[in-house]
Amino acid sequence: MASYSSTGKRILPLPETLIRPKRSIHAIVAALLPWTPSGIQWDSYLTRLENIVGLGMVPAINMDTGHANLLTKEQRTEILARVSNHLRGVSFVAGAYLGDAPGQPFDPGAYGREMEEIQNHGGLPILFPSHGMGSLLGENLIWAHETLAQYADAFYGFELSSAFVPFGRIFTLSEFGGLLAIKALKGIKHSSLSRIPEWERLVLCNEMRPDFKLFTGNDLAIDMVIYGSDYLLGLAAFAPDLFALRDRWWLVGDPRFYELNDALQALGAFAFRDPIPAYKHSAIQFWRVRGWLHDDRPAPGALARPESDLLILARFWDRLAPFTGFCS
Repeated sequence: MASYSSTGKRILPLPETLIRPKRSIHAIVAALLPWTPSGIQWDSYLTRLENIVGLGMVPAINMDTGHANLLTKEQRTEILARVSNHLRGVSFVAGAYLGDAPGQPFDPGAYGREMEEIQNHGGLPILFPSHGMGSLLGENLIWAHETLAQYADAFYGFELSSAFVPFGRIFTLSEFGGLLAIKALKGIKHSSLSRIPEWERLVLCNEMRPDFKLFTGNDLAIDMVIYGSDYLLGLAAFAPDLFALRDRWWLVGDPRFYELNDALQALGAFAFRDPIPAYKHSAIQFWRVRGWLHDDRPAPGALARPESDLLILARFWDRLAPFTGFCS
């Protein structure tokens, strides 16, 4: 039997047929960038990166969770250099970001320079959306990714809902299928916040390119990993230790996976409520609740949550904290 896709076509098998038990999940954690009145809280930032790596996960810097669209080019370059020097050869992902304006055309050279800079620092580039990239449709979008493949040995693509940034765009399924033919493109982060288009993409990957990584960015459905998605999640920045535990329980078939996943998802539903971009301040507040930060102010220019959220986040932490006893 087949279920209906987001376009009404019967192309999807029933989702339960996609479930892949005891699968090793490729985990990428979007690194949160905390601030003080004098700037970036480097100690907290680098300590959490070490924690992510120590858990066997991959950090992703200069992404939405890292306020890439609020940083200057100089700040993004400084973060890239510091992270590269601090991790010393450990793999990481970094956003290739262009701060273009509405109406500006796609600039492959500017993207290419960003990708080369990331690769020269030992990172794997992921194409952060831009106004120029978002204006490309159909074959032009595929051509753009083919053109950018010359700038890096490997890179990731990125579909981002406009709920996160106004210049985000979700590709059509046909566009996604065309991108699968680009060998240097090793995966795509999909952040539509909807299950059906992600299931559609998983079916295409299974049929056309099983080695391709589909990274869920659905912080409202983090159990997409059971169907074959890997992840690059902002929610994972709230508690990398508990995400790592959850993933390990899935690998060994431990039913406690579901209880921990439910607790993490409850946190995600609250943190990623409207306005969604304010989730980054929710993450900073949650770090304060966990004792990881003392200053929980949002980044300059970022949306803020009310201080009353701290009491609610503390309740979520009360539910999650007992699981930390199983982390090792």
